[in-house]
Amino acid sequence: MNITSAQFIKGVVGADKSLENGFPQIAFIGRSNVGKSSVINSLVKQKDLAKTSSFPGRTQQINLFLINKSFYLVDLPGYGYAKVSGEKRWQVETLINWYFFKSGYEQKKVVLIIDAFVGPTKDDMQMLFSLEENEKKIVIVANKVDKIKKTAYAEQLDKIQTMVGSHKVIPYSAEKRIGVNELVREIAE
Repeated sequence: MNITSAQFIKGVVGADKSLENGFPQIAFIGRSNVGKSSVINSLVKQKDLAKTSSFPGRTQQINLFLINKSFYLVDLPGYGYAKVSGEKRWQVETLINWYFFKSGYEQKKVVLIIDAFVGPTKDDMQMLFSLEENEKKIVIVANKVDKIKKTAYAEQLDKIQTMVGSHKVIPYSAEKRIGVNELVREIAE
């Protein structure tokens, strides 16, 4: 599959007709500042379709991007960022939980983005377990592999694979375009 068109449709904070129109949904989730927007932009070959920010926690709604006029990339807010108010954090967590576990919307796949250099955090593992409990089809994107020293690369990826179990792990770098084609193929399946 080639991604030939990508357009921002809207940001939603609850039930919306756009989510009910039959387009398959590929959901992107990860902790704040893990590079979700950069991964999406690298997939669609646009610099600023998804807004990037040096300020973690910028995305506070569910952003819908229509790809090839045939499916949505669904960009969820990042979880686990401590420097927002307790109320904001609660709102983000509630929105994520509603979309995945209560809304009734089906996701074709869930792309869980982790920081390859840091490895899966406690928050990442909690999200993974929740997605598994709800029988979601999960792909792990280990973003920022370009930050890992070559001597530690294999060991770090083995550690990540061990922690996430049998889920497919795609080594990824939005900056160096590593893993882009593999992720596009995975989304297309």
